[in-house]
Amino acid sequence: MGRSDVGKSVHCHVIKTGYEIDVFVASSLVDMYCKCGGIVDARQLFDEMPDRNVVSWSGMIYGYAQLGEDNEALKLFKQALYAGMDVNDFTFSSVIRVCGDCTLLELGKQIHGMCFKTSFNSSSFVGSSLVSMYSRCGIIEEAYTVFHEVPLRNLGMWNAMLIACAQHAHTNQVFSLFNKLQTGGGTVKPNFITFLSLLYACSHSGLVKEGEFYFELMKTRYGIEPGAQHYSSMVDLLSRAGKLQEALSIINRMPIEPTESVWGAFMTGCRIHRNTELAAYAADRVFQLGNVSPGLHVILSNSYAAAGRYEDAARARKMLRDQGVKKETGLSWVEEGNKVHTFAAGDRGHARSKEIYEKLEELGEEMEKAGYVADTSFVLRAVGGEEKQQTIRYHSERIAIAFALIVFPHNDRPLRIMKNLRVCGDCHTAIKFMSKCSGRVIIVRDNNRFHRFEDGKCSCGDYW
Repeated sequence: MGRSDVGKSVHCHVIKTGYEIDVFVASSLVDMYCKCGGIVDARQLFDEMPDRNVVSWSGMIYGYAQLGEDNEALKLFKQALYAGMDVNDFTFSSVIRVCGDCTLLELGKQIHGMCFKTSFNSSSFVGSSLVSMYSRCGIIEEAYTVFHEVPLRNLGMWNAMLIACAQHAHTNQVFSLFNKLQTGGGTVKPNFITFLSLLYACSHSGLVKEGEFYFELMKTRYGIEPGAQHYSSMVDLLSRAGKLQEALSIINRMPIEPTESVWGAFMTGCRIHRNTELAAYAADRVFQLGNVSPGLHVILSNSYAAAGRYEDAARARKMLRDQGVKKETGLSWVEEGNKVHTFAAGDRGHARSKEIYEKLEELGEEMEKAGYVADTSFVLRAVGGEEKQQTIRYHSERIAIAFALIVFPHNDRPLRIMKNLRVCGDCHTAIKFMSKCSGRVIIVRDNNRFHRFEDGKCSCGDYW
């Protein structure tokens, strides 16, 4: 129930009756505090326990993982192994999810090996975490392998595979898996997450009719009432397809109050199709919600800037500064062995910076010979043409790709680049040329989906 106040009352009664030293009671208390977000209280209890079992260790690791305290979760898992604790599938599941969230592929593979040795690889809990981890690290093939190797799959595992396929633009596989779930899933029935995955797949492939079909199917066949996330996905689907008036109509007909994510999806569509009037209308509605995330301010600012209305863009950013909030810095990173190398735009702080920029210049010349021309309209600042060219040339993902080409010179493996923000249109075009000129497969994960660049083409079909 998430009722820590009631939990604390019971905890007091436990102390009065002397059961606080009982390992089962103490483990349940740790679990309760973790699930209620009281990680400090949970850790204090955990440290004071005279004896700990797999439940107390797993509950504490899960608590850190849920709160995004990834380093603490991994540190505690290591301590559990050193203490000789027999971990279970729940423990493995939590730690593998941390590896997925941090895109720690090599560590994830090692823990996958431990699951084989302890026979937990057939657990659907571990399986769903492995599918998610491999997918988030850009290895969709391994996600498929894990999915097919688990004999009994729970709904979490089906949903993990559906989300993985949707993020990697394997749209036909999403529909095929859903049909198998409907006909051969046994007692497993689709839930709201299942339909979110379907709508996401439709949105990022421009499949409006299919998205509308699944939105209705969810209500009529399975009795699932759409929530704010489903409406957000439908608005995103229509907005990306350029059907802005239809998207606005859905927002106006929503039985619940439109959330920030709904308006954010609409404003993203307005920015893609450069409709600053509707974007400004949406912004006015958003500001009525009160405090909103900085992301929406940035979307509005970018919409104005893309239309050349730089004064309006500056005003939107000033509103952000007045709130004391900064725009999230765009970062890209590459995993090399047990080390993660992170880059920002124009970054020259890396030890191999000279080699990286030499590689970028070399690539740039090859790309221009192949026909690449920079699209400076994606530089959303009022600066000169030459400065725009320089700015866009050194975006973080390009620096990361140049570094990856240096440290992984052989053609036997794809280059995997992770990014925290959406890849810009010009970088998307540039990476297609990079893949063609270098002869390498380049997999880029941004905050929306995966892009697999190969021989000058992208798996997204230039629709993202």
